[in-house]
Amino acid sequence: MLTRPITRYLVLAIICWLAVVPFVLWGSPSGHDFEFHMYSWMEVLAQWKQGIVYPRWAGLAHWGYGEARFLFYPPGSWMLGAALGAMLPWKVVPGVYCWLVLMLAGISMYTLARRWLPPPEAIFAAAFYALNPYHLLVIYWRSAYAELLAAVVVPLVLLCLLRLRERGVRPVLWLSLALAGAWMANAPSAMMIHYSAAGLAVLMAVREESPRDAGRFLCRAGIAVLLGAGLASFYLVPAVYEEPWVNIAAVMSAGVRPQDNFLFTYLADADHNRFNLLISLAALAEIAALGVAAWFGRKVLVDEHEGSRSLDDRGVWILLASWGAATAFVMLPVSDFLWVYLPKFRFVQLPFRWLLCLNATLALLVTIATMRSSSAGWKWGSRAFVCAALLGALLISGHRIQPPWWDRAADIQEMDDAVTDATGYEGTDEYVPAGGDPYELNKDLAQVSDAGGGAVNVRVLAWSATEKHFTVQADTRRDLTLRLFNYPAWTALVNGRRVATQTTEVTGLMIVPVEAGANDVRVYFARTPDRLVGAIVCGISVAIFIGLWIWTLRSPRKEL
Repeated sequence: MLTRPITRYLVLAIICWLAVVPFVLWGSPSGHDFEFHMYSWMEVLAQWKQGIVYPRWAGLAHWGYGEARFLFYPPGSWMLGAALGAMLPWKVVPGVYCWLVLMLAGISMYTLARRWLPPPEAIFAAAFYALNPYHLLVIYWRSAYAELLAAVVVPLVLLCLLRLRERGVRPVLWLSLALAGAWMANAPSAMMIHYSAAGLAVLMAVREESPRDAGRFLCRAGIAVLLGAGLASFYLVPAVYEEPWVNIAAVMSAGVRPQDNFLFTYLADADHNRFNLLISLAALAEIAALGVAAWFGRKVLVDEHEGSRSLDDRGVWILLASWGAATAFVMLPVSDFLWVYLPKFRFVQLPFRWLLCLNATLALLVTIATMRSSSAGWKWGSRAFVCAALLGALLISGHRIQPPWWDRAADIQEMDDAVTDATGYEGTDEYVPAGGDPYELNKDLAQVSDAGGGAVNVRVLAWSATEKHFTVQADTRRDLTLRLFNYPAWTALVNGRRVATQTTEVTGLMIVPVEAGANDVRVYFARTPDRLVGAIVCGISVAIFIGLWIWTLRSPRKEL
């Protein structure tokens, strides 16, 4: 059994499929971020059909006023979701997405676990990691699909760090690729992964035989971080540079700040408190399981047999236990000083997100702790007990505190109709251009209107996500208000000449001045210098990556 790789992956695929069976029975769970992701996927697919390969502006957000969503939200999840939507009916896309990502997360954990464990043990660790309570909570209560995608990267970063001790350039390249993948999946998760990588790298460097080896290890890790950021710079540079152009402070509004979301935190908000209690109980169960697994697994070594490797004399246990303890600590109120003083740490936003990393250590430690059982029956029985206890804690808490919500096929079809007929959808506060108030918008405002309220003779020629083209016959000089947030990247041309636009007070809409007579107005989403810089840096980084990889073809162990 499990002697062939294809068999192991098939078993893992079946186990992950069990996690999404409720999608077939009751529809798609409509968690906190469900509509955000579904509308993002649908709009990206719609823009692909318009010939826009890499969307930047979500033209249908805020009922057609738009927002800079795709500039700031990493592309991994919305690219994958849109690709699935191009091949499958939208009603099945969320379930297929979750199954596929759980599969990939399990495979990444299996790849890490096989560094030390034989196939049956590695498959258990992979299945435990893929179907851990936090992943299920992310799927059924939060619908945080981008964060779920980041779970694929977490085990790979640890694996790449362990391989960084090996000679040659390729371990550095693999780590840079994993870190770039974190940026592509989810920005808060990328922050957690990079802080985790830094902490693990320091622990591993301390265990090196000499200060020189420790310095060399940290240097290699630093190079990987820089190269990884370079590979992701087509996204990172614009997101960092254009951050002042949007209301990004909304991500730190009351209720979603770190201090409001430590475990067992209560506010004057019943909905917040119910969900916080649910996730706190799930986290408490996992932390308790982590403590027990760490205690029993502290001296366990893998038995030597075919396909196995021995653990590094408690070195791996120290890494896993330390990582797990640190992730548990930052979820508690006593860690508030870290959230205040560590650079950008607060942008992880929700402390319980650290369960994403905690579960990587939990999966390995539970597997290791139960390996030295006297009988196979006791070993698998104890593992079944741990899984049942954690799953039971989540299901009972969810049933009694806050059951998940469900969207049927008709609900998803309604979303698709809103995108297809360009009705639009509710947007996100933090991606609205700075100074704009989406709550003061007029849903009945015409695409083009007179700023003074008068009628205008307008003929709309094109109104897409990245271009607004129309003609207007004006009897006098007029200021036209567009149904469009005035983001700095928008450029207006009137009769072929660039004109300076203005912005309405409160709502932040674009005002375009036109002269008396016939006017041909074209407003397009221009490529800003920061996006050009990001593309250039990314291109250089890709060239360096490929060049170093080719350089190692003659000898994979070439030094860096």
